[in-house]
Amino acid sequence: MKRYKIVHQTYYNFPEPVRLQPHTMRLRPREGHELRIESSTLEISPDASLRWQRDVEGNSVATATFNGHTQHLTFDSEVIIQQYNQLPYDFLVADYALNFPIHYNNEDRIVLSPYLQKSVKDESVTLMKWVDELWKPGQQVQTFELLLRLNQLIFQTIKYSMREEAGVQSAEHTLTCGSGSCRDSANLFMVAARQLGFAARFVSGYIYSDSPIAQSGSTHAWAEVFIPGAGWKGFDATTGNIVGADHIPVAVSRSPESVPPVAGSFIGPPGASMKVNVWVTELFQS
Repeated sequence: MKRYKIVHQTYYNFPEPVRLQPHTMRLRPREGHELRIESSTLEISPDASLRWQRDVEGNSVATATFNGHTQHLTFDSEVIIQQYNQLPYDFLVADYALNFPIHYNNEDRIVLSPYLQKSVKDESVTLMKWVDELWKPGQQVQTFELLLRLNQLIFQTIKYSMREEAGVQSAEHTLTCGSGSCRDSANLFMVAARQLGFAARFVSGYIYSDSPIAQSGSTHAWAEVFIPGAGWKGFDATTGNIVGADHIPVAVSRSPESVPPVAGSFIGPPGASMKVNVWVTELFQS
């Protein structure tokens, strides 16, 4: 078991007092049998009325409602977790899904349908030709091996770039320009996996790493694929690794745009500035 402390601070400054509209926060890690939350605090200034809920995909979402006007807004989240996912390769794939191509059973396909849908914007000739190079009909390949191949291909061919711009690049754009942020590589993996017939989803969260392309101290993103027998397995195309104990998931979604860490609006003049600080620290037993 590993323990981590995650500090995530977001600061907004406005040129003059504004009226804040409700803000949503996805900052609380997804709990499960592999991850447990030991403690969690969320401090907001100015004071806000806070309501917690689970969204349609089971993510923990906090909604803050404000009164009055302010020139400053801060969110300060501190979470300590226990992470048990230390053997990410310790799983079994269902017999019928061992070799590619796989076919989900009817019950699973109903639930997985949102994660199987291909976006029209991502069905480009460039993308489909690139995906076709991964596997040719008649080739013998194990399902998990093919996914590892896809993960490594993106890691080796897409140069990491820390982008400050909001949003996510299209898969075709990432392929064409040959570079992207972690969320761009995650989106490319997700889109390519769907082209191959896998159910895939986008994951936002944190990573503890000393890698220069995935430094501890920033949010992170990767993709998950549903493999019968194994469940949702994570693939980090930015680092080329399968997701393990150093990855801390916060929110999942069928589309990257749906899970920003903090989102909201205000009524007032334009010109707001934002600063984000993130620290992920491993805590050792004394």
